[in-house]
Amino acid sequence: MTRDTFNARQPGYINVDDDTALHYRDWGDGVPLVFLSGWTLNADMWNYQCAPLAAAGFRCVAYDRRGHGRSSDPGRGYDYDTLADDLEAVLAARGLARVTLVGHSFASGEIVRYLSRHGSRRVAGVVLVSPASTPCLLKTADNPGGLDASLFEASIEEMLTSFPDWISRRAEAYFGPGTSHTVIQWTADMMLGASLHAAVQLSRVQMVTDFRRELAAIDVPALVLHGDCDASAPLEITGRPTADALEHATLKVYEGGTHGMYFNHAARVNGDIREFVKRWQA
Repeated sequence: MTRDTFNARQPGYINVDDDTALHYRDWGDGVPLVFLSGWTLNADMWNYQCAPLAAAGFRCVAYDRRGHGRSSDPGRGYDYDTLADDLEAVLAARGLARVTLVGHSFASGEIVRYLSRHGSRRVAGVVLVSPASTPCLLKTADNPGGLDASLFEASIEEMLTSFPDWISRRAEAYFGPGTSHTVIQWTADMMLGASLHAAVQLSRVQMVTDFRRELAAIDVPALVLHGDCDASAPLEITGRPTADALEHATLKVYEGGTHGMYFNHAARVNGDIREFVKRWQA
């Protein structure tokens, strides 16, 4: 089913407004986990977390961000405030409380903005897997360790020239050597299923958003999982500073872990999520 032909009234969709419906899946029963996908990815990226964790007695909810996967592409709302409101709509529609939010890469910013915009009344804890949006990516006078804006703009120009080639040039570094072509193609297909307009808008939003104050205000337990070989979001630029900025955070560094460690280190990621949730939901 394509984004152009879906029926938003059918089961598996949450209507946010007249133009936007979000596709979701809700597997299992028990303590709720809500999974937010990386940039241009969708709920399918979490298959190897949701299936085993649902079997282990957790309730696993994952959804496709607007403009991604099977959700609609309204051509607007590609900003952190709207995405945080979309997350609230999902939690409310599924009647979720005391949830652990699990976000990959770009979704770290969504989770932080959700907590600063909607508070923690529904949230027991957060797990940030390979965070890529936090604390602050752009190099500025008070953030000298950030990245120059020209790097982001060059990447966006490359995407607008040929997004399939943009993906291909980064595939090996994303997963690491030895990853099968089938897995890489599976990921590329997800990414190419996202709206290019959404991808570009969210890249720009990610570049300019400073989450440092918002991170410092978060009062729920947090777990940060990051690989020391992450080429997409280097540990010392995003992972470690994010953990340092959170008052109640634990950082676990995966030796040899890359940005795709939700797949290549799935069993370890699942074990760490399970241990974290059981500790704070006890």
